Amino acid sequence: MPTGMWWFIGVACGELVVAAWLLRTRSREDGSWPADDEPPPQALALLRGGRRAAVTVALVALHQRGAVAAGRKRTIRANGGPGRTRDPVQLGVHRALHRALELRRLAQRPEARRAVDALHHELGRAGLLRPPGRLRAARALLACVPLTVGAGLVVPWPGERGGPVPVPLALGIALVPVAAAALLLRLPPSTPAAHRLLAALRERHPLPVHRREVTDGRLVQLYVALYGDPALALFLPRFARDGGLLDRPERPTGGRPS
Repeated sequence: MPTGMWWFIGVACGELVVAAWLLRTRSREDGSWPADDEPPPQALALLRGGRRAAVTVALVALHQRGAVAAGRKRTIRANGGPGRTRDPVQLGVHRALHRALELRRLAQRPEARRAVDALHHELGRAGLLRPPGRLRAARALLACVPLTVGAGLVVPWPGERGGPVPVPLALGIALVPVAAAALLLRLPPSTPAAHRLLAALRERHPLPVHRREVTDGRLVQLYVALYGDPALALFLPRFARDGGLLDRPERPTGGRPS
């Protein structure tokens, strides 16, 4: 193989090493969370489904206090003050509702974004989410790996002994760093510790069959945080459907519609 080709392979491997280091996080070894310091439902939703999921759970909590309601054309509107809450995400989401908004646009409003970003950083310090800056840098490096390898394959190397590289051998060597980059790109923002935490909570709180089995409003928020659309369709079918929180509204399994 030409010497120049090895340089490109080496650069690609260096990009992989740096990206893997950026993606590494400090997590709790047992993957658990103290019972008296469990993350709030918005944090659990952020771990499971990202920004939109966190905003959805905040809307559920606000709706339970009558602070928001479904608007026209699958939007959410404010329906009074936020109530007695100090939760930053709920307050940020409520402040963002200057007018009726779709969930997608609401999640991108500056007030909601700042609140969710602050929660993201808090979970990052706990080892449950990868820091967004490091995640973006790692993904940029990983995206450069196939470009680096491809450049090494197409650049001619005159004067090299041994002649051109056989195509099967060249492709086989090139596919190794490219495949490794593809695997690392599939890593989610949440860490293995976060996955263990969510799995433990789902085992502790399986989704009920009937909504009448749950009377605690905070438990409803927890179920929505852990299960997403199935919990919304079970506990808040009308609000979720009319407010555009569900992509495919489901028929509730029991109880009166909210």
